[in-house]
Amino acid sequence: MIKTTPREYQNKIFQTAREKNTLVVLPTGIGKTLIALLLTIDRLKLYPGSKTLFLAPTKPLVEQHFQSYTKELPELFADLQIFTGSVPAEKRKEIFQTADIIFSTPQCIANDLNNHLYSLEEVSLIIIDEAHRCLKNYSYTAVASAYKKQAKNQRILALTASPGYDLSIVKEICSHLNIDEVESRTRDSEDVKPYLQTLEFEKIEVDFPKEFEEIRVLLKRFYDQRIDQLKSRSLLFGPANKITLLKLQKRLGAQASSGNFNYMIGLSLSAQAIKISHAIELLETQTLNGLNSYLQGIIKQSKENKSRAAQIIAKSPEFNASLISLNLLLSKNIEHPKINALKELIKNQFEQKENSKMIVFTQFRETARIISSELNKINHVISTVFLGQAKKTHASGVSGLNQKEQRAMIDQFRSGKTNVLCATSIGEEGLDIPEVSAVVFYEPIPSAIRKIQRTGRTARLAPGKLFILMTKDTRDIAFHYASSARERKMHKTIEILKNEFKERNKNKILSEFK
Repeated sequence: MIKTTPREYQNKIFQTAREKNTLVVLPTGIGKTLIALLLTIDRLKLYPGSKTLFLAPTKPLVEQHFQSYTKELPELFADLQIFTGSVPAEKRKEIFQTADIIFSTPQCIANDLNNHLYSLEEVSLIIIDEAHRCLKNYSYTAVASAYKKQAKNQRILALTASPGYDLSIVKEICSHLNIDEVESRTRDSEDVKPYLQTLEFEKIEVDFPKEFEEIRVLLKRFYDQRIDQLKSRSLLFGPANKITLLKLQKRLGAQASSGNFNYMIGLSLSAQAIKISHAIELLETQTLNGLNSYLQGIIKQSKENKSRAAQIIAKSPEFNASLISLNLLLSKNIEHPKINALKELIKNQFEQKENSKMIVFTQFRETARIISSELNKINHVISTVFLGQAKKTHASGVSGLNQKEQRAMIDQFRSGKTNVLCATSIGEEGLDIPEVSAVVFYEPIPSAIRKIQRTGRTARLAPGKLFILMTKDTRDIAFHYASSARERKMHKTIEILKNEFKERNKNKILSEFK
């Protein structure tokens, strides 16, 4: 019935999902959606008149899945509909009654259920894309809870490239979705390998320049002073890092309203430490121009009385000495050595293959802008910045892209009008970005989920390359090994879960037999 012939592993996973609520863990780009389509057809045939609900976290992803189904299914097989917030609620209520397959964000369905527009009673299959998000108060959890209460013939299919490495969190996801079985594959699985191309991996390490060290020492001195004060006030215990400081700031923010003087001082100290920690991260791992923009932003906040922490930082001798050293380096046109390393590898890639397509991933918008500008100086390179929707404009003028702009940019990339996307996290999750010749991480990221999603952009239909840039003696090194360790732990977590489900199912069969 469908136009694409399923691969052996897709059929195997489909057979499992027919019988049990299944969490499917597959690398990006090797066919999770086709498994969902096979199961959709099966459930609609098994329960004529029932519905399938396909949920994805963003509107572009919802549209992508809708197009995939439309392309594969015979025209009159089913009534396919997209639900978005732009469709009036009463209209959604009307469409829901007649639609066979509904594609939506979870927020839209959760709101409709909350307003009692319709029931999920007739939904015989719910598909949860990017299922690692099904935690705590995210809308997926609310929809799944309603589905478990309302539906007559229930089946849940959860899809993700990585559910995470923490066993308790993955179990929480499985609990929210009533998962009975886990099906997972990696690029190295025997039944997947024949369908994938070779992936070359190269780690490129650059030295942290001696000229940068003076700035790091000054910023670190200011940072350490704030950490020592937080500890002496019995507000911070154990090692300090960005995560512990953000948690502390949140806790103190909730308690400072009580008028506790110690908490109020602690709130300012933690805000100062977080700002300087970010400055050190930019110095170590990003660009000097990006660091300069950030420090100028602190000065602007201070002058406009927008932040007490910014005012204290801007008056400090360490901050001002850092700024003098930074401006001296910039006046000599000195930049982070990663920039030259990146330009060299991209130049080499286009010399080897002129029609290459590449994605450079980076954490920060300002870095993406600087990288793109530098890459456009290379022959044959037409680079553009690919950002998420947030419209917060950086001091440098970097603002987000709406979904229409994102789609237009991907179309230009697909057609070859551009050939290097400098992308923030928007390029990681699910979007229908074409196959690329190489993926570059401008910096390592500690998240196993994001590392797997980034890597999945290449070596699917043609051989691909993965480059990771790292600065020696900085957090880059720790982040690289953290993500690798978490990825290994994720595979162990999945194996533990598989064995637990196998044991549970065996005991269930034995108890039924008795």
